[in-house]
Amino acid sequence: MSRSFKIFHGFDKKFIKGDIYGGVTAGIIALPLGLAWGAVSGLGPLTGIYSSIIVGFLAALFGGTPGQISGPTGPMVVIIAAAFLEFRDQPEIVFFCITFSGLIQILIGIFRLGNLINKIPYCVCSGFMSGVGLIIIFLQLTILFGLGAKSQVITALANLQNISNVNGQALLIGSFGLIILFFIPKKINKIFPSSIIALLLGSILSYLFFSQQELIGEIPKGLPSFHFTLPKPDQYSSVLFYSVALALVGVIDSLLTAVVHDRITFTKHLPNKESIGQGIGNFVAGLFGALAATGAAMRTVVNLKTGGKTPMSGIVHSITLTLIVFVLAPLVKVIPLAILAAILIKTGLDIVDWEFLRELKGKSRVDVITKFIVLILTVFTNLILAVFAGVLFYFIFNFYLNTDCFFSIKNYLFNKVFCNNFSIVSFFIWV
Repeated sequence: MSRSFKIFHGFDKKFIKGDIYGGVTAGIIALPLGLAWGAVSGLGPLTGIYSSIIVGFLAALFGGTPGQISGPTGPMVVIIAAAFLEFRDQPEIVFFCITFSGLIQILIGIFRLGNLINKIPYCVCSGFMSGVGLIIIFLQLTILFGLGAKSQVITALANLQNISNVNGQALLIGSFGLIILFFIPKKINKIFPSSIIALLLGSILSYLFFSQQELIGEIPKGLPSFHFTLPKPDQYSSVLFYSVALALVGVIDSLLTAVVHDRITFTKHLPNKESIGQGIGNFVAGLFGALAATGAAMRTVVNLKTGGKTPMSGIVHSITLTLIVFVLAPLVKVIPLAILAAILIKTGLDIVDWEFLRELKGKSRVDVITKFIVLILTVFTNLILAVFAGVLFYFIFNFYLNTDCFFSIKNYLFNKVFCNNFSIVSFFIWV
């Protein structure tokens, strides 16, 4: 790699053709997901697209994982939706939280804390991601049934009791989308992503035959506008909570995706550089009214499998989405929310760590209990509490239950601390 491309980590012009194809494919897949996450957040469908464009470009330019594609993801949107619920009358404060979270991520990278975050036990990450997947599914079920959007799991589940008020057209279109997403042949899916097929066919059927359901509606065409509003003193604590939550979850999610990237490419990402890249992207995203974003596993895998290898693929992905915004914005308004719900339900199921569940018999008691504690806390409390509680539980119980671990720690402390200090003290007494 030449020195002129030092910030452009992993760039190699010999992969340019694969980067273009992978980036375009990832951009097409990012379209329905960006619209869906934007709609769920409460800030508008286009904010999800802006997020993919801005963070996707800047994270590729400054990040530390060459073939990673960044965009809005479930864990980030869950936090943003909660923030929007609190600041509904001042949505610009949500954007301030996103900008501030980007600054925190930059500091995490500067102070080289990315390596520390990489040490979070796998069972904690598994429980966290599975919990987020369930949150997405529960929240989208009410939209699939045409019962309206809900911002909390408990209220969403309670709303499902009103099954007599189901919108048959929304359920029909959503079910049609799920059938496509689950049963389309893999050969076709590789050529043309199932999410795009579901989006196109579902929208056409809805426009022609099923007009009595909720649509995305009119969205502005063009570039985003500048946003910057300082919070009031009585909002500081909430702003700090959401900003820290977005920053930590974003770094964790991005580094988990980076690990997947490394396994596919047989390379090694730079965690602190990746944190800085994601931070720069989110800092700018908040200033221009976009959702917070992080490394997106599905889009990254698609990019890698279709030829993308360097940061150029992430830049191409952003350019593709920019062209779509300018060309297709008038058509987006006819997309039914039920088809977006179907896409997100499938995404939520993909986020759940089914492999961990299939291998429960081979896991330790501590790992299994930790995963389900984190999962339950993630779904019914908040994400930060879930992660911290999971890490604390894991290490405390490993300390007491793992005899080998306990004695190794005890021996280390005795040899390195007590014996060394005793020797030093003895020396000075002798002198």
